[in-house]
Amino acid sequence: MSRPPFGFVVLVYRMPPAPNAARVAVWRQLKKVGAIYLQQSVCIFPDSAAVKADLQPVLEKITASKGEFHLLPVGRITAEETDKLVSQFVDQTARHYAEVVENCEVNFQKEIEFETFRKNFTYEEAEEIRAEYEKIAEWFERVRRRDWFNAPNRKEAESWIRRCRQLLEGFEARVFTQQARAEGRQRRPGVAATRPRAATARPRVAAARPRPRALRSVS
Repeated sequence: MSRPPFGFVVLVYRMPPAPNAARVAVWRQLKKVGAIYLQQSVCIFPDSAAVKADLQPVLEKITASKGEFHLLPVGRITAEETDKLVSQFVDQTARHYAEVVENCEVNFQKEIEFETFRKNFTYEEAEEIRAEYEKIAEWFERVRRRDWFNAPNRKEAESWIRRCRQLLEGFEARVFTQQARAEGRQRRPGVAATRPRAATARPRVAAARPRPRALRSVS
């Protein structure tokens, strides 16, 4: 198991019972930083300058919400306790990498396959798919930045991010080709404009489109 090149710091905080939204917001922010909760309102982090910088906005949120906190460096602990903490951080990060892989494989890839099957090669669809890719890529970067102990599943997640990038670029290339052809036909002399459909025509029923599952914002 990787030995930490730094110590640990414990955050003990208390939030007022209301409003509930402030307590939830603090919890979500701490999970984004990579907190491991030892018990309610008590969490632990690696004691590094980067982590402390990430914690600063959360501590300000606690104070602004009329809460209290203590940020306490952990003194010397046994190798056994260190291994237990490192194991929890590794397990958490490995799960997050696995979630990135699942989102790439189950949602993003299937989305492109479905739109390709529909031949829905429009600029609007390309922009929407690119936005989904950027969300997944940003999610992966957040997980990678707090991978302090070389968690498993990282290489698989990196591979899927590259694959999603390739799928996106391939889809965009088809969009540009299709749109260029359509624009060329419209400019060609002698080609009649497409006649609008009659108002009484039956509307075409679009195929059901699977939407990507929402990303977990705490990851």
